[in-house]
Formats: sequence, C-alpha cells, structure tokens
Amino acid sequence: MNETEKIIRRHVIFYGRVQGVGFRYTAYYSATELGLTGWVKNRMDGTVEMEVQGYEAQIDRLLVMLNSGRFISIADMDIRAIPALESERRFQIR
Repeated sequence: MNETEKIIRRHVIFYGRVQGVGFRYTAYYSATELGLTGWVKNRMDGTVEMEVQGYEAQIDRLLVMLNSGRFISIADMDIRAIPALESERRFQIR
C-alpha cells in the first residue's frame, strides 16, 4: 500500500450461517495473513460481530475471503466506519 492510504476501522455484523462453521477461526487466520488487526466474536443472537482495522483494500479482501469459506454462508452484513485504534497490534478471537 502507498503512504496516501489511511488505516481505517470497520465494525461489522454478519448474518446468515456464521456460527458453528469455523467463521471466527477463518476470520482470525485470514485477517492475520492480510496484516489486519481487530477482533471477532459470536453474539447471543446467532450473528457474528467483528471490528477490523487496516487498509480498505485489505478489509475488502478479508470480506471476500470470509464469504468464500466452505461452510460459511453470509446472508447480509451491517458495516459501519469507526475510529481507528493506534495501539492495536493483532487480530484476536473473543
């Protein structure tokens, strides 16, 4: 990436068949491979919540990777921009 691109952060809620299918582990390994930081966790309502930080192209690539998982079936995503965290250094499963 070049210097003109800014680090951004996105809050995402995933809907569909996203629990019990390895979603969080796929997110963890894919985000780590792409150099992204943030976290992912299951929610009580059957959705998955994620905050992810990096360059926009990297985040877009992560979303494509997640939707191409063998058992994962994302029906919808609620994505919103949130402030980046300078102190964050890794991606984790919560």
